[in-house]
Amino acid sequence: MRLILANHPSEAAFAKAAGLSQSGFNRLMRQGGFPTLAVLIAIAEASGCNIQWIATGKGPMRDGEERAADACPCNDTLGNPVDLSEFVFIPRYNVKAAAGHGSAIEGEKPMFSMSFRRYWIENYLRVDPKDLSVLSVKGDSMEGVLNDRDVILVNHADRQPTSGLYVLRLDEDLIVKRVQKLPGGKLRILSANEAYDPFEVDVNSPEVDFAVIGRVVWFGRQI
Repeated sequence: MRLILANHPSEAAFAKAAGLSQSGFNRLMRQGGFPTLAVLIAIAEASGCNIQWIATGKGPMRDGEERAADACPCNDTLGNPVDLSEFVFIPRYNVKAAAGHGSAIEGEKPMFSMSFRRYWIENYLRVDPKDLSVLSVKGDSMEGVLNDRDVILVNHADRQPTSGLYVLRLDEDLIVKRVQKLPGGKLRILSANEAYDPFEVDVNSPEVDFAVIGRVVWFGRQI
């Protein structure tokens, strides 16, 4: 089912396409068990997959295809098989969100991808993987919260800040700051390092080129 759902935006979307109840499909995904023949047929028709493959894992996933396990044999460092459908691959861009005075955008094509557990993305972050990207941090203005060379995961669907850490575009530069929403459509932009003064931006009529790029939802750090 994870291989099948990899080609659909969400479990809810697939359940709807298959004509299945959301609660019943969620129960099947969470608790396991074997579906009834009617459910099995509905899954096969909605996915375009062979019913034998769905029921037993044997044979090709679809007519004219190799069996999924043979198409990409992947193993971890201990030699254990890895199911790639359990992961999402988020693009890592050669762009630095500066925790300082800003860093110009250097490119738009991703350098490579970073893998994250699909279950964690969908059930803990509760975001669409297509809305995520990975950037790096540059500078010391957020020192202690986000340090120089930290890696951050950004949710581009969250562009209406209330409070939290956000990546912002300011005069064609990207910066990562703590944002506080103020009355009257204004945002207070703060740094963790007291050497950097806070400032305000009126989102309704900003005096500079300004945009909210997305919210920081995770970071990684080399010790």
